[in-house]
Amino acid sequence: MRTALELAAGRPWLMTSEALDTVMAVADRQGDVEALETRLGRSLDNTRNVTVRDGVAVIPITGPIFRYANLFTEISGATSTQVLATDIQTALDDPQIKAIVLNADSPGGEATGINELAEMIYQARGTKPIKAYVGGQAASAMYWIASAADEVIVDDTAQLGSVGVVLSLRKREDRPGEKSYEIVSSNAPNKRPDLETEAGMAQLQARTDELASVFLDKVARNRGIPREEVNDRFRQGGIATGALAIEAGMADRLGSLESLITELAGSSASNPTRSMTMTTVKTTAELQAAIEAGTDPKTIQIAAAETVDTDKLRAEAAEAERQRCIGIQALAMPGFEKEVAAALANGDSVEATGLALFKAAADRGISLKGIQDDSTEASKTTPPKDGDGGDAERAQAVDAISKRWQTQ
Repeated sequence: MRTALELAAGRPWLMTSEALDTVMAVADRQGDVEALETRLGRSLDNTRNVTVRDGVAVIPITGPIFRYANLFTEISGATSTQVLATDIQTALDDPQIKAIVLNADSPGGEATGINELAEMIYQARGTKPIKAYVGGQAASAMYWIASAADEVIVDDTAQLGSVGVVLSLRKREDRPGEKSYEIVSSNAPNKRPDLETEAGMAQLQARTDELASVFLDKVARNRGIPREEVNDRFRQGGIATGALAIEAGMADRLGSLESLITELAGSSASNPTRSMTMTTVKTTAELQAAIEAGTDPKTIQIAAAETVDTDKLRAEAAEAERQRCIGIQALAMPGFEKEVAAALANGDSVEATGLALFKAAADRGISLKGIQDDSTEASKTTPPKDGDGGDAERAQAVDAISKRWQTQ
């Protein structure tokens, strides 16, 4: 049976080195309650509680962070992401809660479960204001969680950062007179990498770096900082204090827990104060291109449809139809009344009508000169009633018919 120390040592941690030493000490002394209390300086009944003040839910996140709540988390004075997720969702679903404050003071914790919790918080943006307040420490896993909130408010002395992953492995020494054996299937030589070889260390280094890459990707997205800038701005896994953390982009502003609660209690569920660059798209193609480019969907807005002057469109359409009818009537010749009526009814253009009439005339043995003479005679005897240049319209139409005929 593996000991608590072995289980703790085999996990990747998002935690400061000092806090990790404490966790390892807790695991090593499991069962020695007095020694644990002396080491941690905390009572075993140290439990979390969520308070509601004037419609604001204050959810504390203190001590080391683990995925599941159990005796080990109680002994460690720790917080469970499982319990946190339930508390946060309850606050989101409660219509009496108009804002949520994550009251953070944690050195970080177990890597497993952190991304799921942070993603839940990030996806809840816009539902209700979710603020992270750091009065003490928000390191590693705790910072990952805090960065997912709408805004990060810090005290002057708050400590933020430690963006990185630690894999602390300790080799168990058998007790005198005891031996342990471990046989690994031949198909999986990498299941138990040998840390005393370069290949074994390289394998674990790669695993740790892969997790760190996800950490950096999510923090960059959450904070709206270019991915390639995060590591340097966040001190390559170091810690920044108060105003310096704000300058680096880790947090948004200075404040106190009480002032933040008062601020949220006195306002309705407003939008986050952090400014976000919005991307405006007009078409489906532009929307797809923005998503493929990695644009945060929450920062994409659809351009408002242009206002259409329907009265103007109707007037323009009516005038176009009027001119079409005038043009077709100008092409009318005795004996072709049916063709003209059909062209008017079918919505044919003046040019298309002229070509149709010309072909119909050719089929009947009527020459181009006859059409031109008839058109000229008609223009002398039946001028348009509106006097708006109908003769010119007719002449242009006849000319169009003539050109069509000449190209046949």
